[in-house]
Amino acid sequence: MDANGILQILIFIVLIVALTPLIGGFMARVFLGEKIILSPVLGPVERGIYRICGVVPEREQHWTAYALSVLAFSLLGVLTLYGLQRLQGLLPLNPAEMGAVAPDLALNTAISFVTNTNWQNYGGESTMSLLTQMVGLTVQNFLSAAAGIAVAVALIRAFARRQSRTVGNFWVDLTRTILYVLLPLCFVGA
Repeated sequence: MDANGILQILIFIVLIVALTPLIGGFMARVFLGEKIILSPVLGPVERGIYRICGVVPEREQHWTAYALSVLAFSLLGVLTLYGLQRLQGLLPLNPAEMGAVAPDLALNTAISFVTNTNWQNYGGESTMSLLTQMVGLTVQNFLSAAAGIAVAVALIRAFARRQSRTVGNFWVDLTRTILYVLLPLCFVGA
């Protein structure tokens, strides 16, 4: 490795160490439900999502209910992505008129993207329609990251609250991850 490579690694490490307290503190406030700078704008959106979905944010879940919520969310993601791939020949935004993805490849891809491994055994533009790539794969990249962060938050809570019977609410953690963490990061990155 040359000096430039070593310098890049050192700069990366310094940036991570410098940003960890800022981003970690921000995320802690988000998941504790405290008011943050984005609350006036995103708070009504968050409450609206809870109302539409029937989520009671104050009602925490036992770890088994939390795990079942994660599994239900993931199963819905797998089925949706599988369906998009299998039906893409009938759906819009398919200018290349691609047919359905083979059942085994569709299932493999759906599970891979929902579990955030993103293993690909196909050529994206030669196998997937624009709709499948945008609404299926890209959305799952986002949602699987949000689900992973929510699970990490629940694990941290479980360690911190050893005597408690609850670990939070998956639907609240998922919503807050998307609204307050991932969307702002996307806007900053864009």
